Amino acid sequence: MNHNTPLSPRPLRHLSEVHCRVMTAARLRSHGVPAADTAEQCRPGGAWQQILPGVFLLHPGPPTSEERLHAVLMYAARETGPGVPGVPSQPGAGGGHRPVYAEAMITGLAALNLHGFASAPPLPSLDRIDVLVPRLRRLRSTGCARIVRTSALPAPQAAAGMPVAPVPRALADAVAGLLDAGVVRRLLTEAVRGGHCEPSAVVRALNQAKLLSRPHVVDAVDSLLAEGRAIAENRLYRMVREHGLPDPVWNVDLRLPGGPHLGGLDAYWPEQAVAVELDTRAPRQDEDALWSEYARKREHLERLGITVVHITPKKLRESLEQQAAIVRTALMAAADRDPAAYVVVLPR
Repeated sequence: MNHNTPLSPRPLRHLSEVHCRVMTAARLRSHGVPAADTAEQCRPGGAWQQILPGVFLLHPGPPTSEERLHAVLMYAARETGPGVPGVPSQPGAGGGHRPVYAEAMITGLAALNLHGFASAPPLPSLDRIDVLVPRLRRLRSTGCARIVRTSALPAPQAAAGMPVAPVPRALADAVAGLLDAGVVRRLLTEAVRGGHCEPSAVVRALNQAKLLSRPHVVDAVDSLLAEGRAIAENRLYRMVREHGLPDPVWNVDLRLPGGPHLGGLDAYWPEQAVAVELDTRAPRQDEDALWSEYARKREHLERLGITVVHITPKKLRESLEQQAAIVRTALMAAADRDPAAYVVVLPR
């Protein structure tokens, strides 16, 4: 045999043993299976079936949930370049190969299920699986695949060996097709309560998807923000307790004597003139205005000699010890600063 001798086709029984037993027409051709043979295998009563355009299931029975997910990704994935047929694969655990999908990822309710959401419906109950692709891809929704387009494809996360949209994006795509206010509220609440993401990331994704004009979504977002603030406040209490910080006064308003209101604070140490403010803003249309308000309040307090430590819920979740060290440093530095202006501290 010389280098011009064509390779022999792999036997069809080999193809029935591949991971998930799902293949594209191009990938079948790369295994030496011509289109005519594929069509013959997919005739009524045949050993294979076409599950989506150009995607084939290499057994006659109903597809499993995993097979449907891989089929949708194979249908939507971009071919990786000239001369590379179908969906490529790379070595996986145990010496097998797992597919690599370019510019396609599972989103919506199926993605939330893969992220572990208890409130997401089981995969077998989904008639269609949402798949996120770039806006300019020439694809149409068909069969069990529903195409969702975006101008900016997010970096996918891995779940069950498949590319999955990040939780905020998957939530937005799921909520776009939901009319049940209770279901929307449960999904958004689980995103925060389950530690999947911060409320601000969810609201930002909903805003970008132009979903905040829907009353049942607005109601769910209000519940989400209340839930997120309660969780952040509990973490702030825990930070003070577990890291040995002196007890502050909690949830107070500051005023100048006989003067204007200076703003509310989540924690304040009067002797050291150190304050902590939780940033739980909802990034809606007026995000810039809200940030300007935060910045003005902080600058005003610092002109009065009050040190303001600005903490986000994400920082409290991911680096509690580091945030405690920042507050402790501010408290210790108080002795080296000029005395702060006298302010009146009132319960909020």
